[in-house]
Amino acid sequence: MSFTRREFLQAGGLTALGLGLNFLNPEILKDRTFARAANQADTKLVFIFQRGGNDGVNTVIPHGDPEYNISNRPTLHIPPALAIDLGNNFASLHPRMNPMMEIYDHLDLTGIDGPGNLAIIHRVGYAGQSKSHFNSQQYWENGTPGDITFEEGMIYRQVALTMNPLENNLVAAAMSSSQMTALRGPLAIPTIRDPETFTFSGDPAKSIKLIGRLPSNPQGLDGEGLLGAYGGPRDFPDKPYRDLVYETGLALTNTMNIVQDAVAQGPYEPSGGAVYPTGGFGDRLAQIAMLLKRTPARVLGVNIGGWDTHTKQGRINGRQGDLLAQIAQGFRALYRDLQNQWDKLIIITMTEFGRTSKENGSRGTDHGHACVMFIAGGQVQGGVYNCDASTWVEGDLFSASGRYVERRTDYRAVFAEIFMRHFGDSTEMLEQVIPGYTQAAKDNPGDFELLNFLPEV
Repeated sequence: MSFTRREFLQAGGLTALGLGLNFLNPEILKDRTFARAANQADTKLVFIFQRGGNDGVNTVIPHGDPEYNISNRPTLHIPPALAIDLGNNFASLHPRMNPMMEIYDHLDLTGIDGPGNLAIIHRVGYAGQSKSHFNSQQYWENGTPGDITFEEGMIYRQVALTMNPLENNLVAAAMSSSQMTALRGPLAIPTIRDPETFTFSGDPAKSIKLIGRLPSNPQGLDGEGLLGAYGGPRDFPDKPYRDLVYETGLALTNTMNIVQDAVAQGPYEPSGGAVYPTGGFGDRLAQIAMLLKRTPARVLGVNIGGWDTHTKQGRINGRQGDLLAQIAQGFRALYRDLQNQWDKLIIITMTEFGRTSKENGSRGTDHGHACVMFIAGGQVQGGVYNCDASTWVEGDLFSASGRYVERRTDYRAVFAEIFMRHFGDSTEMLEQVIPGYTQAAKDNPGDFELLNFLPEV
């Protein structure tokens, strides 16, 4: 079984780009130090990007604001009787998201017994909000609003600086057909379209033989196949980028080996009565659960598109409702399926912006400002944040430019709470993961007040 260089790089959907490598700046690999944050050895993160800009107003409905009415939303208005009461006498949840209540319910929140492990955060954004899909997605993923050219991902930096992908080649992955900017950077982070096909094409037995095994000692002579070649002695050590070539080849091959070992354990059967949504998004969530159980993966990302609802958005059973149902079913499935990891897991949604508070002439909504985030996990202190009588005054529905919901919390503050309290980052480490965080917090201190959806460590 022989392969050309092109076939090797394209195997299993892996390319230099798909691995998350930045060959334009290989020098960044030199002198890289890997800090170990306290209490983060087995904590995990699943992030879901809702691409297109989800309408937060009909997702978490501010029924306490009289401006949310049928005049402003003739075909989209959802009356309280049809929505899900969130227990704070102000906000309601879209009716298609009822599966989320299995995670949200708690005696102190709704009077119903449950874990209370779902934080619902309204009015999230950033200063200088862009209404461009490309720009705002870039800012959410690179962690530096306003810098459209910065291609390194914020979540990538958390992984690279605290989890050392050179030691654990599958510590993180994008479960996607294309690379996610959130995980893009100089060190190899794989992009996996489908774990079953994440290998060389051709006869499976020959692929396994080609992958081979690592030598018993680093750069030893007893390895086999590609793992033996890239993990063995290195020739021409004085040539430029030689270490980069070997480390990349080793990371690529070892990642394929880890994934195929997981697949070889047999068809995945979810636990706890979990049922994932039908379709590609649900399939990838099930694959995420499988990898979290069978591999050393700790950070996994996935996309779900279709949220750009300029036309025929639908009130309950339309385009947005169908997508919200997938999110809710996915959260409930992961909650049930990953109970043995629940205390160490965070699941979070993100979207580039919210939408206009007033319905447009095409029975939809246009690009807006602040959005809604959902965060679940065993340590999450559930409840509604930024959408209650104490934080939302009458008319706040049009608090930005008379058209949009204004932010109360910067998305970087949400992630900062996760990075510090879930992964154990120091304030010094946080400044490396989110460059400019300290200055941004000084410039807009109210936006960076932590919400305390996680307990202090």
